[in-house]
Amino acid sequence: MPTTKKTLMFLSSFFTSFGSFVVICSLLATQAWVTSTIAISDFASNGSIVINYGLFRGNSIQELDQGLAESDKDFEVLGKLNNSSQKTLHLVVILFLVLSLSTSLLSSGFTFYNSISNPYQTFLGPVGIYTWNGLSTSFILLTMILFVGNTQSNHLSEELSQILYPTAMHKGATHHYGYSFWLMFLVILLNIITVVIIVFYQKARYQRKQEQRKPMEYAPRDGILF
Repeated sequence: MPTTKKTLMFLSSFFTSFGSFVVICSLLATQAWVTSTIAISDFASNGSIVINYGLFRGNSIQELDQGLAESDKDFEVLGKLNNSSQKTLHLVVILFLVLSLSTSLLSSGFTFYNSISNPYQTFLGPVGIYTWNGLSTSFILLTMILFVGNTQSNHLSEELSQILYPTAMHKGATHHYGYSFWLMFLVILLNIITVVIIVFYQKARYQRKQEQRKPMEYAPRDGILF
């Protein structure tokens, strides 16, 4: 059975790992990833289109300086993109986030197992925990980079706007990333905390072993004579 100290430290890392898993679930469920304001003009007036969307769903509002604007629209992101390059990259973003979700779940399982058992010398021990948290963090970073690249360089919002409002002419866009996007930094932080807890445990374990292996010259003289 593990010691009380080990149980408490690995349970702490379990809660941070599971917290990472919960946050990623919320990222998949919410649509506050980015809000894009796209300036437009048509034959009758000027204005803008405001598109707010996440990985799966979004909504848009048309705001015109004069004239009658179209009603608000709810849409499925992947359904609107058809077979474009934006859709392919968006699918890759979803894939990396799902992989990060899976590795966070595995990290949670490994940390909990270590709190009730002692698989220290196997992959089920700290090595496995480091691996899953490292992969989770890597997938999150790739998700962030690809999503921003798809939005900024690949003009994802403009593509959605063109599909939703085909008669409007684009004149530029600005993007503001929502809380769902910034929560990915929280996932990275939780993964780092998980690893730091295990590193501190390993360091304390190593020091305890070193103390138990003190050379004979540090033993009491009476004990040596005896």
